[in-house]
Amino acid sequence: METNTYSLCRPPVYQQVDSYSNFRASWNPRSIGSPCRSLNLRLRRSSQIFALDSISTSEDPISSAKGSGETENLGSMNPIYVPTPSNRELRTPHSGYHFDGSTRHFFEGWYFKVSIPERKQSFCFMYSVENPAFRKKLGTFEELQYGPRFTGVGAQILGADDKYICQFSEESSNFWGCRHELMLGNTFVGKKDTQPPNKEEFSRRVIEGFQVTPLWHQGFIRDDGRSDYVDTVKTARWEYSTLPIYGWGNVGSKQKSTAGWLAAFPVFEPHWQICMAGGLSTGWIEWDGERYEFENAPSYSEKNWGGAFPRKWFWVQCNVFEGADGEVALTAAGGLRQIPGLTEVFENAALVGVHYGGIFYEFVPWNGVVSWEINEWGYWYISGENESHMVELVATTKDPGTTLRAPTKEAGLSPACKDNCSGALKLRIWKRTFNGGKGKMILDVTSDMAAVEVGGGPWFNTWKGKTAAPELVRRALQLPVDEEAIFGLAPFMKPPGL
Repeated sequence: METNTYSLCRPPVYQQVDSYSNFRASWNPRSIGSPCRSLNLRLRRSSQIFALDSISTSEDPISSAKGSGETENLGSMNPIYVPTPSNRELRTPHSGYHFDGSTRHFFEGWYFKVSIPERKQSFCFMYSVENPAFRKKLGTFEELQYGPRFTGVGAQILGADDKYICQFSEESSNFWGCRHELMLGNTFVGKKDTQPPNKEEFSRRVIEGFQVTPLWHQGFIRDDGRSDYVDTVKTARWEYSTLPIYGWGNVGSKQKSTAGWLAAFPVFEPHWQICMAGGLSTGWIEWDGERYEFENAPSYSEKNWGGAFPRKWFWVQCNVFEGADGEVALTAAGGLRQIPGLTEVFENAALVGVHYGGIFYEFVPWNGVVSWEINEWGYWYISGENESHMVELVATTKDPGTTLRAPTKEAGLSPACKDNCSGALKLRIWKRTFNGGKGKMILDVTSDMAAVEVGGGPWFNTWKGKTAAPELVRRALQLPVDEEAIFGLAPFMKPPGL
């Protein structure tokens, strides 16, 4: 076996975040090296990785035992499992599982990304559950009673070199999700004579599946052969821990609902929540015969839920930048979504969110205006302004992109969007002058690792649009409503997911 060693390191056990730019880390006592060191986020660009050209051979595809707090040495990098604490500081609203038990059309989807700047590679993990009120494919009588529904659980990964893997089951009986925290998992194939877990437990019960929490992510999936239109890998295995740095809001402040407090109610679907705008992940991913090990790699997570995906949408996300003194995280997106009512009426919705220096710069329809010009593929221009700042970003790619699946009402988990994780991006933010012009520039950064996406349709030509909320909606969404505090007075009324 030929081994390519870029750097060899041991993962720190993260204890706490003191501020935006500094956090404490102490070494795993089983590791070799200095027992303690201080890390500065501004030095994270020098994070190390270790890669080798073959996958460890184990009879058990999931050979770690993090569910019981133990670890088996699969290589140089052993990420440390830490249970998720209650009332964690950077928890965002809507971190939990939103399914309310009803038989209405419903899906929920989750997205987790890890980027490895030293290799110019990213791994995007996507999970979805569709119509979980029906634990398996509907029979004839159920279709007559409820209408056609697509059911099941899917796991997709867009990984290194734009290769892809997908495993899907029409049954959701082995899926579990936590009602008020970002914790979920699914068993595609369980171990003999054991019941699939319905909580945070994995290695002793699961052969093929996944589980994820805000601080931990592990799994093993096998491609099911349904994606002959893309370059696929046969299996993928991963295990990594995460230290959240940004939620969705200023560091040290209460985190925000991405779509405002009205997202607590089932209107203006689908809903969308960035759960972690930026984090640092440590662990390993085995992909296409190669094992990627990383320490303090930039990471990100978001989710959406509701009746169906937007009619059409665009998205740009990036955590790897050049030219900034500190951590920068960008998420920008827009879509054409249906307004509740008896007729099919659609509206544009869009936002830009940037975290930099512990400050959250938010550009949304209820505090300003967001405009865009998006080609069918290859070009994304988005700008926004609020009362105090202006933002502008341009993303491009010459890569043809990879077709991914999304939950759809019409065909279930089907090819519906196109992504690439090597987009060229330029992001700038200015202070706004008293007369509405561009003042002092406070951020001017670039990247060659932006994630870009277009989805839905039809995409016959360039999509140009602008969105600003009506004055009544603007005033309502600007009210300082703390939905969690309100429902805390009557916990039995708190909706699932919040």
